[in-house]
Amino acid sequence: EEQLAESGGGLVQAGGSLRLSCAASGFTFDDYDDYAIGWFRQAPGKEREGISCISRNGGDTNYADSVKGRFTISSDNAKNTVYLQMNNLKPEDTAVYYCAVGPLDYSLDYEGLDEVVYDYWGQGTQVTVSS
Repeated sequence: EEQLAESGGGLVQAGGSLRLSCAASGFTFDDYDDYAIGWFRQAPGKEREGISCISRNGGDTNYADSVKGRFTISSDNAKNTVYLQMNNLKPEDTAVYYCAVGPLDYSLDYEGLDEVVYDYWGQGTQVTVSS
């Protein structure tokens, strides 16, 4: 059974950093030519937002403007783990952060931040940034 498990969330002061991890288990990653692994977040009362993604095979990345320059996505395919390094955190980054996996049909620029691409989702990890 395919599963995703996020970790690394917590409470941090504005300007601080956190590193989130997304560990994938039960995936073979051989049904499609490439896969997208994405990070999404949902703040209270707001819609879920795609913030970053990485392709499993090519290592391409994409970021939402709201996190560009502050967040960095990376992957360790040997460990089936994707990371999200979050620096210079702001109170508006407070949200539940989810990772997701889905087949990449076109490109990360075109579809990587669109949640309809993703078939598998983790349970989420809470990030709270205090001012």
